[in-house]
Amino acid sequence: MRVFGWQRQIFSALAFAAVVLVAAAAFAASADAPAATSTLAGALAQYRPYVLSILRIMVGLLFLQHGMAKMFNFPPQGDMPVYPAPEWFAGRIELVGSTLVALGLFTREVAFILSGEMAFAYFMSHRPRSFFPLLNGGEAAILFCFVFLYLVFAGGGPLSLDALM
Repeated sequence: MRVFGWQRQIFSALAFAAVVLVAAAAFAASADAPAATSTLAGALAQYRPYVLSILRIMVGLLFLQHGMAKMFNFPPQGDMPVYPAPEWFAGRIELVGSTLVALGLFTREVAFILSGEMAFAYFMSHRPRSFFPLLNGGEAAILFCFVFLYLVFAGGGPLSLDALM
């Protein structure tokens, strides 16, 4: 797989921007927080919402690659799916859904759809190959499915467009 310099720079800039935004928000939250507690759990509890936002952003960006590969063949993966194939529909769902998840817009609703899509993908594509996810290549599908299911219940966090609305 050949990755061009400008593509690497775009993904690096997006990841860097996400880290800077979360660090700034966490610093602002720690300045307003009361005195630190003595336990590790208490000390880390103030960062929980921001880590949720980091998780949502990174999962959205990682999942965006799957939609872009199916829609635009970037990063190049071989043949692109054609209209009646389920992969064609999956590419559109993944591209739009991952963008909305990364932005934190309609997070719960979109995460529910994406979780179902990943469960469907696992049982239709990976499960027939073998019972074990390690052997059938379905580990990523299972992980995405359950992370999206978690986002259905947890929401998008404070660094999301949902939080602004």
